[in-house]
Amino acid sequence: MPTEHEAMQRGSSGTGGPPVDGAPRRKPTDSWAGSPAPRNPARRPSVYKCWHGFLEMLYCLVFRFCEARGVISSVAIRNFRALRNARLDLLPFNLIIGPNGSGKTSLIDGLMRLRALARLPLRGNADEEREAQGGPEVTFHFTPPHDALEVVMSGATAASCDLLQVFPLATGEGADDWAGLRAQLARMRSYVFDHRALASRSPSRDGGELMSNGANLAAVLATMQMHSPAAFGELRAELCRILPEYDDVRWDIGRDGTVSVGLHLAETGELIPADHLSQGTLYLLAILALAFEPTPPSVVCVEEIDRGFHPRLLREVRDVLYRLSHPESQGLGRAPVQVIATSHSPYLLDLFKEHPEEVVVSEKEGAFARFWRLSERGDLGELLEEGSLGDMWFAGILGGVPQEKEPGPSGAAEK
Repeated sequence: MPTEHEAMQRGSSGTGGPPVDGAPRRKPTDSWAGSPAPRNPARRPSVYKCWHGFLEMLYCLVFRFCEARGVISSVAIRNFRALRNARLDLLPFNLIIGPNGSGKTSLIDGLMRLRALARLPLRGNADEEREAQGGPEVTFHFTPPHDALEVVMSGATAASCDLLQVFPLATGEGADDWAGLRAQLARMRSYVFDHRALASRSPSRDGGELMSNGANLAAVLATMQMHSPAAFGELRAELCRILPEYDDVRWDIGRDGTVSVGLHLAETGELIPADHLSQGTLYLLAILALAFEPTPPSVVCVEEIDRGFHPRLLREVRDVLYRLSHPESQGLGRAPVQVIATSHSPYLLDLFKEHPEEVVVSEKEGAFARFWRLSERGDLGELLEEGSLGDMWFAGILGGVPQEKEPGPSGAAEK
């Protein structure tokens, strides 16, 4: 019987704006407006200057007309969990920053609720029921070829937000293609990675798509190498470039049919099993598994994308995610995957100085929360001349920070 180490060696070789009540249904905002220009993450433009800057800007504008924007163009939310009256236009890549309880997870929960309800048969036209409930309402608009559809999700309470309605709009594409849009919505995924789950053995039959906590990572990697060896080879090369102490990704199928994964140390030849890898290394493996999946989800939501990573690795993490949302920068012919990631890291925010339109600030005001894009600040250019985005966010200049209690009158006794 081969040892586990020998089996893993064989596996590595390839055996294995808030909704307005009563407003008429209308065409959503042009899908290209505000989207970032296609670019190679390794060669991002620094500034727009003189003639070269003009040509670069013209290049960006031309490609904004051509670049796809993912699936969802906008979300308007009323009375859904932490979000009482909020609206957000979504781009291919969206980094959401803000304090705890400011609606970041509520937004992702709304998207996952849409995914779940889209799988069920529509209940018909229930305008009167929806208006009578007066509860939460979430309105979704979409990008071409489904920009002629509006989907409204509502219910009596946030917990029972279970009514889904589809409305055709006067202009746009796909007014009669709910089936096509429904298929895209069914491919949305949300992830909150758990390092213990990522390190666990998983049944080999679970290698289809990565689970929300990453518990089947080993099976996903094994399946990728067996069925998409070229993609697996690219994943392995990228991991070894980012973490040069390793030179291979290896997996093993045990007698019980479960799969484990490990990394091979370049210097000593030692095989490090997943349960001995650091949290950050496991998170990176999971993100790479998503980025190099030949048929990735339509929308990927990842909470706390910076968790477990040294600040110096955050640029690599961002660029791996750009492979999903900007496939043209990697020469890939597939449609963009819409990425929605949350973070509390000022170091990660610093990496978006040249693309503030990709940053969404989640602002908490009492019991309410709202969203706005960093690029909406008219004084952002002046602020950037005086400091980094991360420093200004930490200092509270950009907003999106925990609220502080107002000091009482001078000399007042504390209770």
